Amino acid sequence: MAYLHAALEDGDPAVVVLALGNIARARGMTQIARETGLGRESLYKALSPEGNPEFATVFKVVQALGIKLSAEPMNVR
Repeated sequence: MAYLHAALEDGDPAVVVLALGNIARARGMTQIARETGLGRESLYKALSPEGNPEFATVFKVVQALGIKLSAEPMNVR
C-alpha cells in the first residue's frame, strides 16, 4: 500500500488512477471486475493512463482491493 500512498501524496488524480490500475492488474483484473460488477475491459480502459474513471468506479475498485479510504486535515496555511 506504500505505492498507493505515494500516488495519493503526489496529488495528481492521473497518478492515483494509474496506481490503482497497476494494483488491480497485479491482483487480477478478472477478479476485481467480478467483485465490482464492472466489465473487465471497462476497468482496463478506466484505469489506464488515458482513463478518466468516475469516482464511483474508483470507489468500487478500492473496496474490491480491500483498501479503506480515510480523510485527515491538511496542514494548509
